[in-house]
Amino acid sequence: MGDLLAVQNITQVFGTRKPTFAVDDVSFRMPETASIVNLVGESGSGKSTIARIILGLSRPKSGEVTYKGMSIFTRNGGWQRQFRCECQAVFQDPYSAYNPFYKIERVLKISIRKFKLVNNPPEAKARIEESLRAVDLRPEEILGKYPHQLSGGQRQRVMLARIHLIRPRLIIADEPVSMVDAGMRATVLNILMEFQARYNISSLFITHDLSTARYLGGEIIILYQGRIVERGETIRVTSQPLHPYAQLLISSIPAPDPDKRWRETLQFAPEAKSSQSQNRERCLYAERCPHVMEVCWKERPPLRTSPSQEASWQVACHLYGGNS
Repeated sequence: MGDLLAVQNITQVFGTRKPTFAVDDVSFRMPETASIVNLVGESGSGKSTIARIILGLSRPKSGEVTYKGMSIFTRNGGWQRQFRCECQAVFQDPYSAYNPFYKIERVLKISIRKFKLVNNPPEAKARIEESLRAVDLRPEEILGKYPHQLSGGQRQRVMLARIHLIRPRLIIADEPVSMVDAGMRATVLNILMEFQARYNISSLFITHDLSTARYLGGEIIILYQGRIVERGETIRVTSQPLHPYAQLLISSIPAPDPDKRWRETLQFAPEAKSSQSQNRERCLYAERCPHVMEVCWKERPPLRTSPSQEASWQVACHLYGGNS
């Protein structure tokens, strides 16, 4: 069976005089079978840039993205229309997706018309109501209202109702729960998991929150400064992270107990020489890593199979290579 999505060695650079590497030689795949892949990292790690490239909103400086074996940048108009239907986005801000001058159902009606989902208005109305109920919304409380009359959680679920309406193969979900309250987050995540189980819809879930990724399960890819530093099954990586950066992320999750406080202090590597800091063919985490070695300043660590010898669990760190 082939890949649904294949990201192959993509690099994105901004600026010319002092170039910034937003994405640096990133590769990963999503299978044809419905799956969830969590793309995790701090702000500036390249998560949203990767999402924009996959959606075809920007071209990478190098590398390729294919969907069902075809480049997403193909000039075949018919294939592009099908790709737009099968690959849909849910963004962070549940308000900016709407035009405040139109009622909320407009985004659903546009999707029906654009993708020719039904043949007549009564059928369209029935489909819209069905999709709203599928995301725990009551049509009578939503239809006829303007975006500002709904809560952030309701607006985000209307966007998920749009997903239910279109039934794509792939959702690019860029921080979709970061602007809704804690009680609504689980509802949104449960909807995404139901989409996977019931409708064979895969999700590339982009977040900085490891606890959210752990709730979703699936696979996790941890990014640092545009590079993959660790990847594998979410439950394994979040339980026993190998890369020092992944370990830092896990240890930074606060325990839900007011009596348990952070007692440890962060340790940093010795100050780097200017020549070391400017060299990109090295470990970019060296300045912050408490385990830094001389080789870390000289060689870029490749993604290696984890010490447990599980091929699907990889880490880019010299601690687990022959140079350590």
